[in-house]
Amino acid sequence: MGSNNKPETEETRKRIEENHEEEEEEEETEQDWGDWSEDDGGLESGFLCLFCDAEYSSCDTLFEHCRLSHCFDFHSVKTELRLDFYGSFKLINYIRSQVAENRCWICGLTCQSNQDLQNHLHEAYNLKETKLRWDKEKYLKPFMQDDKLLYSFGEDEVDEEDNDAELMRDVMNFENISVDDGSSKEKSATNNCTADEIGKVAAVSTLNGHPNMENSSEKMIVNGFDSREHIGAFDSKLEDKDSRVSLLKLSAKDIKKVNESYFGSYSSFGIHREMISDKVRTDSYRQAILENPSLMKGAVVMDIGCGTGILSLFAAQAGASRVIAVEASEKMAAVATQIAKDNDFWWDRPQSEGNINNAGKMEVVQGMVEELGESMQIQPHSVDVLVSEWMGYCLLYESMLSSVLFARDQWLKPGGAILPDTATMFVAGFGRGGTSLPFWENVYGFNMSCVGREVVRDAAGIPIVDVVDDHDLVTDSVVLQTFDLATMKHDEVDFTTSVELEPKLGDSTSNSTELRSTSTWCYGIVLWFDAGFTSRFCKEKPVVLSTSPYTPKTHWSQTIITFQEPIALALGNLGADGSAAVGTDACPARRIHLRVSIARGAVHRSIDISLETAGVGPDGQKRSWPAQIFNLS
Repeated sequence: MGSNNKPETEETRKRIEENHEEEEEEEETEQDWGDWSEDDGGLESGFLCLFCDAEYSSCDTLFEHCRLSHCFDFHSVKTELRLDFYGSFKLINYIRSQVAENRCWICGLTCQSNQDLQNHLHEAYNLKETKLRWDKEKYLKPFMQDDKLLYSFGEDEVDEEDNDAELMRDVMNFENISVDDGSSKEKSATNNCTADEIGKVAAVSTLNGHPNMENSSEKMIVNGFDSREHIGAFDSKLEDKDSRVSLLKLSAKDIKKVNESYFGSYSSFGIHREMISDKVRTDSYRQAILENPSLMKGAVVMDIGCGTGILSLFAAQAGASRVIAVEASEKMAAVATQIAKDNDFWWDRPQSEGNINNAGKMEVVQGMVEELGESMQIQPHSVDVLVSEWMGYCLLYESMLSSVLFARDQWLKPGGAILPDTATMFVAGFGRGGTSLPFWENVYGFNMSCVGREVVRDAAGIPIVDVVDDHDLVTDSVVLQTFDLATMKHDEVDFTTSVELEPKLGDSTSNSTELRSTSTWCYGIVLWFDAGFTSRFCKEKPVVLSTSPYTPKTHWSQTIITFQEPIALALGNLGADGSAAVGTDACPARRIHLRVSIARGAVHRSIDISLETAGVGPDGQKRSWPAQIFNLS
């Protein structure tokens, strides 16, 4: 892409000189104020450019410089996206964070230096798609300390200055606001409200939380989220806190509605039959629980999201002294209770007290684990083993991991076991066989490939959960992210990481010379995970539950993300046209560089996935494609 970074023109210099003259006139009129100074919140001059080291004495001058020299028109972007105070605030912090890494805020291309970035900057396009990258709560935290621009960019908006100052205090103080839900008063996080559902409340998701945010004096955990780490996004024209409390009520109701829908979906016996019938899944848990007697014998076990209670039954069968099965679905809690009774594992407290021969050891608690302390008497840090089948599609869909971590911190003994204790995400590239193209090329002898091409184009816009044959993988498999459930922090659920994929060597029967003389096409990536019951806790029988394309299929399948266009790959020193674009048949890429971010989405229990892709040519030259944003919900 050619350079759009033009040197400052005569027009720029004239505008800046005019602004300086106006400011000098203002200074002369203000001399009558004597030695008065704005010690109470006054802002000095010195506004640092978003893209270079230039400083200007006013926001208007700075934004004019950005428009003419860096192809960034702040006011046009703000108008087109209808950004409120918070949206503008996040945009500025996002751009500063990207420039600090020499990355283009629009297309995501990473440059070698700031000067290369200056040469690369170009006009904005697909602003609505770009907004998904920076409309995140993390950008409510100032990226640059003492950034005067954050306090002043809205001063030219009449009738909003006072309100913006109040909102600025909200952002900087991270205050909790009390919400009355009609039955009790509690502190609530508001990270899950959406603009469509709550009028003008901005949607905020939690990507890479910041542990250094200011702490409020109190907190409440809502579905595993610490309220100190979240702040609601309010409309810039709200006039008082009563209005804000009303919006927070709506947010709490929205979360409740999503939870009711989510847990209600697990009231269907069909879902439980599918999970129990998943032999890889159920046998892995059964082996980890039943074949590690030193772990389970006499232990107090807590099962998070017990469903039918199958894992709790395994724990009781393995010799646990007490099993606490937690289930949020009212219907399934009743079902699990009946199953425990039918199998003589139910702990009927009044009858069992003082009766050491009573085989009952399993109790079912209906409710969310975050509310467990209200539902039953249990001492903090009194559980020996925490077990849960929390994994969702692409591992993190359904956001149950946060609840497991909450239970770990609240109920698990120091050094207690958690099953599984590790989870690892993998990624590999898939070829033409992983698409629908082969099917549509020959439908009862008819060529319908036009349908296949359209299906592939549409697939580039949504993640697809399906089974991929290992023979359709065209790159090696690499680790994307590893989670240690025994030690990880809550904000590590969201992550960003970079990996590189290289062409797959093929099997030993393949002709290596032929492999190195031909190229193949990579149409996208496949994500899957392994859950590990490691020897840290399962000393007698470590187990790995894998959802890999190389192992028997599971109900999780794999998650497929399709590129906007396929990338040609080649091994070895296949002759390439140096003038051709990397990733084409004329110049196949030697490897594919990926930057992947996965985070809890603005819609409760969904996840956002962003993918930045670049092909690396034989001489190290790179070609980047526009970032892709997906939501799995």
